[in-house]
Amino acid sequence: MNIDQLLHDFTSMRALIIGDVMLDSYIWGSVDRISPEAPVPVVRVRKRDYRLGGAANVALNVKALGAEPVLCALVGQDDAGQKLLACCNQEGIRTEGMVTSLLRPTTIKTRVLASHQQVVRVDEEDDHPAHADEEEQLLAKITALISTVQVVIFEDYDKGVITEKLISKVVLLAKVQGVPTVVDPKKRNFLFYKGVTLFKPNLKELREGLKVDVDAARLPQVEQAVRLLKEMLQAEGILLTLSEHGVYIDYEQKQAKLQAHVREIADVSGAGDTVVAVAALCVALKLSPQLIAGLANLAGGLVCQHVGVVPINKQELAREAGVVGLS
Repeated sequence: MNIDQLLHDFTSMRALIIGDVMLDSYIWGSVDRISPEAPVPVVRVRKRDYRLGGAANVALNVKALGAEPVLCALVGQDDAGQKLLACCNQEGIRTEGMVTSLLRPTTIKTRVLASHQQVVRVDEEDDHPAHADEEEQLLAKITALISTVQVVIFEDYDKGVITEKLISKVVLLAKVQGVPTVVDPKKRNFLFYKGVTLFKPNLKELREGLKVDVDAARLPQVEQAVRLLKEMLQAEGILLTLSEHGVYIDYEQKQAKLQAHVREIADVSGAGDTVVAVAALCVALKLSPQLIAGLANLAGGLVCQHVGVVPINKQELAREAGVVGLS
């Protein structure tokens, strides 16, 4: 398939993204001295900005690829929640699936950077499982929206929005509608995603989820672990990201290991969000396993060249795909 045609086909896609949204706060400054109060740097603040993080960053990536994202998540009844929804509106991300919680704050991750280096990160969050009422509100939103989308993405950051009950009900709803489900998991719900279309862990999540030691450089170990995970989840496919060792996919009776592209890495934050967004749209288009893994692998590497959490640049992806002969 021609890469330009493929990326154009993304524009016909609509994705429902379910998961943990976050507000990423960045404080940019400079360090000129050490504090007299403690052996820590004093950051003189030059600029502060807010970006969409977590599941909202997946939505940004879906939008950047030309598809239409719809977010379904919880935000708090607080200033950060208002900022997050305002950022969504500014970016053109639909929020009719959002539920305002009276019981939890909006998750905020504040990164302090000086001379392009991260000095510290401060997290404000409540990661308890969603209350039963919130869970029902989310399911009602999902039920109303699922027939209007071509793919469902679970973006799980273990912040409590995604529960075992929500997973099972949404997967069943999606199967009835013929909508594929793609998962970017975390530890808490790792083995609850039964029957999904494509499950995308990284190596650390695989090791923790299966409680096995896997050497990314040893292909037989990777293959064995992926087979085991696929059987346990009764999933149609697994896309395993292996950092500098590339990616491995087992999907539609085909297996492939793709090497990472050599790059100068500035920041790995948000790379998994990009990978799952690209993979999900490729699954919705019924592309080959090799092409799904290849394009997702390429996109994940590209965003690592930028400081901070940033979505994929579609033109850059098209150019790089042409360079490496991806089609």
